Amino acid sequence: MGECGRIAARENDRRPDAIRRENFLSGPRAAALWPSVHSVLKVLKVFNAPERPDNQLCELLDGQPVPFRSALRRRAPVNYLTQRLRSPTAPTVDAPARAAVSAGDCGLLLIRLTFGLLMAGHGAQKLFGIFGGDGLTATGKGFAALGYRPGKVYAAMGGGSEFLGGIGFALGLFTPLAAAALIGVMINAMATVSGAHGLWDTQGGVEYSVCITVTALAVAAIGPGKLAVDRLFPWGKGGWAEAALALFLGGTGAAIVLIL
Repeated sequence: MGECGRIAARENDRRPDAIRRENFLSGPRAAALWPSVHSVLKVLKVFNAPERPDNQLCELLDGQPVPFRSALRRRAPVNYLTQRLRSPTAPTVDAPARAAVSAGDCGLLLIRLTFGLLMAGHGAQKLFGIFGGDGLTATGKGFAALGYRPGKVYAAMGGGSEFLGGIGFALGLFTPLAAAALIGVMINAMATVSGAHGLWDTQGGVEYSVCITVTALAVAAIGPGKLAVDRLFPWGKGGWAEAALALFLGGTGAAIVLIL
């Protein structure tokens, strides 16, 4: 350092603090820090701005429009603005939308229609004598022979449970109650007719009744799916409570009929 430089350094040391601060603010270090300070001041300006209606634009941040203050509060403002400061023009990628109807919903519809309509057909045979059925009077005599008296009343109860339960099961309407109706009928059938013949249907066993019971209970637990009327109601999603309700009501109804 030359003599002129040493003289200038001594003069600078004699200056008051205010003059040294002025030199710092106008020096090269301040010029390097100013862009960062400028961005921070703009962020603070956005947060301290008053509430604005959604149809007015806020200030621009690095040439890009900043969301409204109300929108910032809803969308994690600090993270959003940090991302804007780092990459103002980075495109946003939306997550793919989930399919409205899945293969599982179609599978549940197939199960419900198959079992529900077949059970409704069995009920129609007993109640109306269609689809090759004997009708209510003849079915009542068969119930009376099994010990259900008066036979016609029990035939109407059994046929009505199968018919209404099957229709509700097929439509996915009040699914836990429809499942309970089918479960109750099948428990009675196993207790009075097929239980004494073992498991397999070829010997008149409980195979068919067990399949209906388990299917009804499983659909009540899983839920009828999106292709069902119950999708509009809370119980349409299935669950432990819906399955327990179906099993409890079906078992209780079957026990009451057997006791009587």
